[in-house]
Amino acid sequence: MKLNRWKYILLLTLAITGIGCREDLKDPDKEVKYTGPVMENKDVFTLYSDSAKLMIRMKAPVQQEFENGDGVFPKGFYVEFMQTPGKVTSTMRANFGRQDKGKEIYFAQGDVKVHNILKNEILETEELYWDRRRGTIYTDKFVKITTPTRVITGHGLRSDQSFENYTIQKITGMFDLEE
Repeated sequence: MKLNRWKYILLLTLAITGIGCREDLKDPDKEVKYTGPVMENKDVFTLYSDSAKLMIRMKAPVQQEFENGDGVFPKGFYVEFMQTPGKVTSTMRANFGRQDKGKEIYFAQGDVKVHNILKNEILETEELYWDRRRGTIYTDKFVKITTPTRVITGHGLRSDQSFENYTIQKITGMFDLEE
């Protein structure tokens, strides 16, 4: 009788222990997945060259990189374009940026300014796309271009990245500046 009693106690202990230690398996498709940045860099300084010639300098206070390679510039970025190495011909700045790594397209947002230093012309808009592969910038948003002699406003713009040759899609105003 004592032996049966010990078997009963042992079985009861194993059953309680087994039930207490059991973990419910979770469905991985229902788990909350982390979608934030996997890396964050501060004081980023990136150089782009063509045939070993420096053509673009890019600076950003913060760059966040995601698992798919895309990047975000939550505190904005500043870019210098050069047609000949070492000679800055135009600049671009924005308060926020996003990079599609696969397509090499950058999205600039918030007080976006492109300055053609050679022609002394400034483009201002709230959103702008920069296609680094094609060397173009474009937007469908409101734009304001200030030249030495006039201010032009409109909606939509297509240009080379140096902001040398551009087309405004829909001009809404042209104002001559008098000195």
